[in-house]
Amino acid sequence: MAENQEPRIGVFICHCGTNIAGSLDVNAVMEYARSLPNVVVADEYQYMCSTPGQNKIIDAEKDYDLTGVVVAACSPRLHEPTFRTATAEGGLNKFRFEMANIRDQNSWVHMHDWEGATEKAKDQVRIAVAKARLLEDLQPKSVPVEHAAMVVGAGVGGMQAALDLANAGIKTYLVEKDPTIGGRMSQLDKTFPTLDCSQCILTPKMVDAGRHPNIILETYTEVENVEGYIGNFDITLRKKARGTRDGAEMVAAGLEGSGCNGCGDCASVCPVIKPNPFEMGMAPRKAIYIYHPQVMPLQYTIDFDACVKCGLCKDICGTEKNAIDLEMTDSLEKVKVGCVILATGYDLIPIEDKTEWGYRRYENVITGLEFERLICASGPTGGHLIRPSDGETPMKVGFVLCAGSRDNTGGVGKPYCSRFCCMYSLKHAHQIMEKIPGAVPYLFYMDIRSFGKMYEEFYYRIQNEGAKFIRGRVAAIEEDPITKNLYVQTEDTLLGRPVNVECNLVVLAAAIQPKPDAERIRQMFGVSKSQDGWYLEAHPKLNPCGTTTAGIFLAGVCQGPKDIPDTVAQAEGAASAASIPIHQGEVQLEPYFAQCVEDLCAGCGMCVPQCPYGALSLIQKDDRQVMTVTEAKCKGCGTCGGFCPGGAIRMQHFTSPQICAQIDSFLLNPLGGEE
Repeated sequence: MAENQEPRIGVFICHCGTNIAGSLDVNAVMEYARSLPNVVVADEYQYMCSTPGQNKIIDAEKDYDLTGVVVAACSPRLHEPTFRTATAEGGLNKFRFEMANIRDQNSWVHMHDWEGATEKAKDQVRIAVAKARLLEDLQPKSVPVEHAAMVVGAGVGGMQAALDLANAGIKTYLVEKDPTIGGRMSQLDKTFPTLDCSQCILTPKMVDAGRHPNIILETYTEVENVEGYIGNFDITLRKKARGTRDGAEMVAAGLEGSGCNGCGDCASVCPVIKPNPFEMGMAPRKAIYIYHPQVMPLQYTIDFDACVKCGLCKDICGTEKNAIDLEMTDSLEKVKVGCVILATGYDLIPIEDKTEWGYRRYENVITGLEFERLICASGPTGGHLIRPSDGETPMKVGFVLCAGSRDNTGGVGKPYCSRFCCMYSLKHAHQIMEKIPGAVPYLFYMDIRSFGKMYEEFYYRIQNEGAKFIRGRVAAIEEDPITKNLYVQTEDTLLGRPVNVECNLVVLAAAIQPKPDAERIRQMFGVSKSQDGWYLEAHPKLNPCGTTTAGIFLAGVCQGPKDIPDTVAQAEGAASAASIPIHQGEVQLEPYFAQCVEDLCAGCGMCVPQCPYGALSLIQKDDRQVMTVTEAKCKGCGTCGGFCPGGAIRMQHFTSPQICAQIDSFLLNPLGGEE
């Protein structure tokens, strides 16, 4: 575009089927656009994102010598890249494109107000044209990408993502805050609907992750700090004091001895006994411990909060292994990676807050995870399901589904479906009928959601095996103080009458929620969250693994409830997405970053602490201090520009003249047509 050339704008309005055309007068908006200053062509099409629709843009640029393009259509999140590409194919700089979102912000919210929606669409088009007249050519910048990745969280999703990245030849740090990898899946007895042994499936994957030459296993480690941007994340890890060293750590520390080999001699002499969180507190462990025999790595860990430092463990470990260091402290390690995958998993809600069900008040009310450990052959009871109150075998077991899920009442506030509770409760029902002849499971449910492959067939199978299904939300559970039996009270909505079922044991399928440290991790990596606290994907349909922060991807339940197959599938998708910029070696950045007009900058530095991304700093230039922007860090939020007292900061693509033109267009030209 020649300097001082009069703007020539093309406006293109999409019907989006009936999404837009069903709620407003597209032709009236098009005719209005033609009346706007500097608009030399206005057209409409049923689907502007289709090939014929894009060809209209390309042809118009050439036929009318356009300097700017406006498309009034759906969300920029969906189709801005599409129309940018079309703009570039027509010969213009792709950042000379502006979009008016007349679907999400207009037809969808005013679908019963034809006149109002039409007038609002005219406003939106006029505002977009006002900005398009002042758009400039912008050039994206490229930054190199480190050939390494990090996965935070080493459950089944995190391990799958790490293995996929490692198999693609990418050095991958697998970070886990617990002493072992495996996550929630390692606590399960069997998986539905195939009833495979959970550990039999998981352990080979744990071993693969622990032995892969491209995976650096960082267990008992937390992310301490994150700096940088896509391609160049500088991440500080806090390696918590484990109190023991393996062979490699002994060599690295220059110490004599073979290090910890997992023999367990230390635990046998430790005098301190604590509840084992892996067994949901139903079995003991020592102050020096491993969670279970299949841990990876097989290395003992000292709980320094419980350790009395008697030294018995160190004595029995001996000088040959010399693995124990009772004075060990946390250490920090800095690593540089190009992309990060978050796979931080989930926790159960504090189901005791739903006091009507008596969890932690009645001994024989347990959660689904506690049931998993009780029914598991490697669990605290050797796989014998017993009542916690007296150790008797329960013959009538009640399963309360949607325990806190799909529920806005009672203080838990979890309106979403936790997705896998129905299926694991069906699995539990099968297990007790299989292991305890004559036992009867009662499933109290609102809906059975068996949505996956072979899930519905599994549902029918449990029905045929003799499980009793009662449709209704459980109102209360009362305990007989003598027998410790439980009375489950609900309304059978199919029979239309209240029921009161006596059970020996009740299992709550508790809702799930993000882990307690999910918020801290989210803020460090700059990831958005949904109203429920789950990490928010860039787009639920078209980019379910990505986030709005470039280079950060999601896998597993940290994004929202999902079962094991869906978790693994998303992990593979996240690994694939993360590997693309790493293999490309560089990535292009949107040129929407701040610029310092050095002649106007007073070097006061007031903008620097305002930047939430740490993108600003002060430098010495020509004997004076001025602000400079690390463009790769800048997200174009405009905080600095709004704060600068001298007006020295300019936001590319959102300049003050462009924004003022939009405001003026809305306020001063309400009827349109005249400038």
